[in-house]
Amino acid sequence: MHVAVRYLARWDRTVSQVDQFLCRKGASPAQAKRIIDRLVDLRYLNDCAYAERWIESRLARQPMGRERLKAELQAKGIGEAVAEQAIGESLRGIDEAVLAQQALKARQRTGRRVTPVQAVRLLRQWGFEEETIDRIIGARSGREGSD
Repeated sequence: MHVAVRYLARWDRTVSQVDQFLCRKGASPAQAKRIIDRLVDLRYLNDCAYAERWIESRLARQPMGRERLKAELQAKGIGEAVAEQAIGESLRGIDEAVLAQQALKARQRTGRRVTPVQAVRLLRQWGFEEETIDRIIGARSGREGSD
């Protein structure tokens, strides 16, 4: 238990990360489960709260779409249902098109001009939905045509 608490003291962690850590340190699966259950009871571990904090931090650094957020959370051991719930809560009231525009503006601030083809590729990589990409690219093409 003390090893797990020290591990949590350094960074916010998911249940999956703590489980893997405990197993690497020699805990049996049953021991790891008991320790994790106790940490959850003590509110030291909460995957939903972790996911919401992580999303907020991630979006502050780099706006991205739901699919990319979900994939990155799942890579950290967050279950699909918890990831979707956290994304829904975190993005409530936020238009994905606004996030996509912010992502492209951040890319352009580096001094590089982004062509429509590059914008489509980047927005797909960043996990934005095709409908959002079509709206953004259509709006950008319309502005560029009127310039």
